[in-house]
Amino acid sequence: MAKRDLHYTRNIGIMAHIDAGKTTTSERILYYTGITHKIGEVHDGAATMDWMAQEQERGITITSAATTVFWNYPTHQGQVLPNTKKYKINLIDTPGHVDFTVEVERSLRILDGAVALFCAVGGVEPQSETVWRQATKYNVPRIGFVNKMDRSGADFFNVVKQVKERLGANPVPLQVPIGSEADFKGVVDLLDMQGIIWNEEDKGMTYQIVPIPEDLKEECEKWRHHLLESVAETSEELMDKYFTDPDSITREDLLAGIRTATINMTITPMLCGSSFKNKGVQTMLDAVMAYLPSPADIEAIKGVNPETDQEVLRHPDPDQPMAALAFKIATDPFVGRLCFFRMYSGKLDAGSYVYNPRTSKKERISRIFQMHSKEQKPIDTIEAGDIGAGVGFKDIRTGDTLCDEKNPIVLESMTFPEPVIGISIEPKTQADLDKLGVGLAKLAEEDPTFRVHTDEVSGQTIISGMGELHLEIIVDRLKREFSVEVNEGQPQVAYKEAITGVVEHREVYKKQTGGRGKFADVVFRMEPNSEGKSGLEFVSEIKGGNIPKEFVPSIEKGFKEAIGAGPLAGYELQGMKITVLDGSFHPVDSDQLSFELAAKLGYKEAASKAKPVLLEPIMKLEVTTPEESMGDVIGDLNRRRGIIKGTDNRAGATVVKADVPLSEMFGYVTSLRTLTSGRATSSMEFSHYSEVPRSLAEEVIAKSKK
Repeated sequence: MAKRDLHYTRNIGIMAHIDAGKTTTSERILYYTGITHKIGEVHDGAATMDWMAQEQERGITITSAATTVFWNYPTHQGQVLPNTKKYKINLIDTPGHVDFTVEVERSLRILDGAVALFCAVGGVEPQSETVWRQATKYNVPRIGFVNKMDRSGADFFNVVKQVKERLGANPVPLQVPIGSEADFKGVVDLLDMQGIIWNEEDKGMTYQIVPIPEDLKEECEKWRHHLLESVAETSEELMDKYFTDPDSITREDLLAGIRTATINMTITPMLCGSSFKNKGVQTMLDAVMAYLPSPADIEAIKGVNPETDQEVLRHPDPDQPMAALAFKIATDPFVGRLCFFRMYSGKLDAGSYVYNPRTSKKERISRIFQMHSKEQKPIDTIEAGDIGAGVGFKDIRTGDTLCDEKNPIVLESMTFPEPVIGISIEPKTQADLDKLGVGLAKLAEEDPTFRVHTDEVSGQTIISGMGELHLEIIVDRLKREFSVEVNEGQPQVAYKEAITGVVEHREVYKKQTGGRGKFADVVFRMEPNSEGKSGLEFVSEIKGGNIPKEFVPSIEKGFKEAIGAGPLAGYELQGMKITVLDGSFHPVDSDQLSFELAAKLGYKEAASKAKPVLLEPIMKLEVTTPEESMGDVIGDLNRRRGIIKGTDNRAGATVVKADVPLSEMFGYVTSLRTLTSGRATSSMEFSHYSEVPRSLAEEVIAKSKK
């Protein structure tokens, strides 16, 4: 029974650019599935899925919220049919703001499918591109939902065109809108070739079927033909039917073809509606059941046996050995630390133990919950294909695999971007000092893109993150959740250093104090990392035992630790390759510490000769501005050392795309408002690191040495 049930489970996320209507859509899903009896609105600060105080005040999503709902499919005009099945949906509402991109990254890693939301006016926006790339990286099939069809300037087919051109996808409309802007009434379903108009008196819970309006018949025929053509390409059988007798393609053929093509990611079905006006969310839910994969449709997940390094597979089957991935750690005021995890195989009972290969220790999961936003519903057991949360563990981090001790497996973890901005903080009173340490440790455990370190020169505590808003929320949470008041310093850019030259160096470390001395002799070549990779690439070419094998790891350890401080201003070195060529040792005086210290001293000498340069984070910026302000906006970006990448027209406004150094972008939103009388908007995300111009680099280096 349990195996069959998996076909009626969907693990989906809602992903989009900020303000496309993700949380509003999630609220409608909760209402239509009967989880809530009143629709919570974002603009009233009452959305169920935005439960943090900061989210309600700002009207944005900061943390991804998980919930479980049930949906009957298929139904007819909102009525249950004899063959209707009850589907279970584990739904994750993700943030749209680029500062919280980690929440999207970790959610997509464990989801089977996603709904990509687009604003009918804004279309494909910068963060739409980012989340689309993340979904492609984790092979997540998606359907597109063009929201806000009731807004002035809404254009469904323009968004479809942008999805094709900007995202390189193959969008296939399954609907044609009936009316748009204030006259948006419903849609024409291209599978059944009939109109659907939602009833407003029951908040769109039911709908009426109407004939296709005369003025839309030609357009509907055109898009129906496009749909048949796209789906026919999925199988030879359908292709034969399409060429011999297109009318013989049944609704079931189409449903099966669209589903196969969606799961294979060869097409993206496109639907439309207006979540705020209660139109189209139910047909989107039907499309989730019809086209997005269940855990049973996904191939077995691959992992590695940590003991043998052999690849192993786990199928979505409760009878297989247990394997789960922890994708989020959160702190709850009532139950303590919560670990959100996706079960890939096997089953887990409350009160039982799991094995964590990273720590090589067993962890007891005392209770298991099914989540509904910030509330928890205790459950006794959780099986393959499900998403839940557990408490009672001691040391589990984001990205850890939880498995059966007798059948260990390590699943592929997640990669998170490096922080690009930091601020110094200090507690206002001595009493806040201890609480600050506890608060920062908990927040860093929850968020892998948030880092804390102490500046060795000034002794200040520096917190680093993905942007000004990210750090603002962290400081706000310290105040509210941990009752810690802090003073903040000015924002600082997370510079890095890199070497551009090749240097060969010999480092002889000798120390003679009475008795046994210290001795190490290392000859190495230092050069930039191949293909611009970050971190240390270490190669040993020592022949004939000039340095015994047991000392080589100590040399590597010395370089690995030294790379944290570059030769110019002490910023982290982006990457380097070290090739140990030769050396010598002393039979009595040489030990592991001697070789480690020789590597550290050699690094300092060689790095300063290897043509070091200072690097700064460059941000990808998009500004949407009225045309008359475009000249002022571009002039301002030029003054900020921006490189204009191009301009575009979108919904009657001009979009300016540029690469701009982060150091020039503090307070940009305020000055943009002034320049354009508050009519322009901007969005920014990290792009890459680039060399700082010499004159500015000298200033930064001089400042860091003060």
